[in-house]
Amino acid sequence: MRVWGGVRRVRVPMLLLAAGFVIAGCSGASNDKPAPAAGPGNPAPNTNALVLRPATLALVPAAGAADVAPGEPVSITVTDGKVGEVKLTGADGKQVAGKAKADDTGWESSEPLGYGKSYTVNATATGTDGKPVTATSTFTTTKPQRQASVSLNLVDGQTVGVGMPLIFTFSSNIADKAAAEMALKIVSEPQTEGAFHWFGDKSVIWRPKEYWKSGTKVTVNAAIYGKNLGKGTFGKEDRVTKGAIGDKLVAVADGGTHQMSISVNDQEIKTLPISMGKPGHNTPAGTYTVMSEHNGYTMDSSTYGVAADAPGGYRTFIQYAVRMSNSGIFYHSAPWSVGAQGKSNVSHGCINLSTDNAKWLMDTSKEGDIVTVQNSGGPKLEPTDGWSVWQLSWDEWKSGVGN
Repeated sequence: MRVWGGVRRVRVPMLLLAAGFVIAGCSGASNDKPAPAAGPGNPAPNTNALVLRPATLALVPAAGAADVAPGEPVSITVTDGKVGEVKLTGADGKQVAGKAKADDTGWESSEPLGYGKSYTVNATATGTDGKPVTATSTFTTTKPQRQASVSLNLVDGQTVGVGMPLIFTFSSNIADKAAAEMALKIVSEPQTEGAFHWFGDKSVIWRPKEYWKSGTKVTVNAAIYGKNLGKGTFGKEDRVTKGAIGDKLVAVADGGTHQMSISVNDQEIKTLPISMGKPGHNTPAGTYTVMSEHNGYTMDSSTYGVAADAPGGYRTFIQYAVRMSNSGIFYHSAPWSVGAQGKSNVSHGCINLSTDNAKWLMDTSKEGDIVTVQNSGGPKLEPTDGWSVWQLSWDEWKSGVGN
């Protein structure tokens, strides 16, 4: 028989068996009776019984906190209990509004605080042990080095086109761009995927991944008041606006055929003769977004460096003009070029239409509509020129987010 570790294997189960007899013998010697089974007369112990503990209150901001951002809520969290009365009061005695959570496990302020002020929060709670506890925190809010305001391109109640970007322009440079994005809230029905893209330190634009769906309702809440935007800059005031997305209008202007086709909700409804930029003034090619409409507009070459009385200069009153870029590209009425419209390109870069056609198109279109220029022989439209956000692919667009 093989030996392993100096002990014969055959003896191992025997030793275990012997040990088993010893254990059995000890058990047999006990006078303990087995526990009775749970039943109607003998209920099982309640393992979910409430443990009686005193409540714990966590207050934010903590006592003694300084330079608190007044746009952030004051909050109270209760562990092992329910929140009771809470009073948040300024040094002037004015109480700040707030409300308890639905399950009474906390409380949060519902209105912003002031800059450079002192506040005290007194909170009570009752623990699972039935005993009340209290907590107090006194803190001060920050005095900002500067305050930044923000303007929006969407006008409250406005109906816009499917290409409409949402543009936020700050009055000061924004160092903490991620914090700014967190404060800018876009809510749409139906829900729409989109992202921010920064153009410099003062302007950030939100656009959807694809064109908006017609009928979408949009609410923009620039909730920047009291928010720390970096390097001593805090938000000055909130801005809220609501709008809607109208019919999908897309115009395609072709410099080769000298025609513009207009589609509404993906159905072509009209084709108009046009004249675009002549050689040396070729209209930039790409996808424009309608920026503004004007009944009566004076076009002046001096705005881009050519005096009105110089060779090639002009100062001309236009009856119907619709801006497509910041660099001066419009579609507009041009009765002087009607003979060339549909035949050749003779403008300084704009899209020329007859007076009647320009009026019809302006009456039909709106801010946020799409105008695509192709076969113009011009340079590629820059995405920074006006609202030309659709010049960037989705991946390119997302690369410009602040976070």
